Amino acid sequence: MVQIVGFNLRTQKEGKKENYITLLIEGDVELVQSSNTGRFYATVRRCVISSTFDEETAERMVGKQMPGTIERVPCQAYDYTVPETGEVVSLGYRWDYKPEGGRRISTPKVKNIDLSQQPSEMTAEEGTALQQLSAEEVTQ
Repeated sequence: MVQIVGFNLRTQKEGKKENYITLLIEGDVELVQSSNTGRFYATVRRCVISSTFDEETAERMVGKQMPGTIERVPCQAYDYTVPETGEVVSLGYRWDYKPEGGRRISTPKVKNIDLSQQPSEMTAEEGTALQQLSAEEVTQ
């Protein structure tokens, strides 16, 4: 389980005037062994996720728990300044929220299909994609 512990109002980088809300979430307490001293210390994993909430809704969400975990995910290396020491370190990972059961919603990859072709001229893959698109239109 993770818990929403706060939120922030952010401004888009592209200079757009629209603001959005991010939620700060934390995982459960875990014990980690120091590689320097060998002693254990308690820590929590934290990450930030975007939301479509307004400030009032985000404020009501603080304290709510959600099923899932916060996991370490590899990414392109970046520099991070440790707030306590001012030391700059290079990191190649970030922390991401993973819903329980590993469910991630993704947009299906859509292949461009030339609809001017007759079905007999289409490849099997294009025909299958066209059938899937037609089925989605019916269900909407």
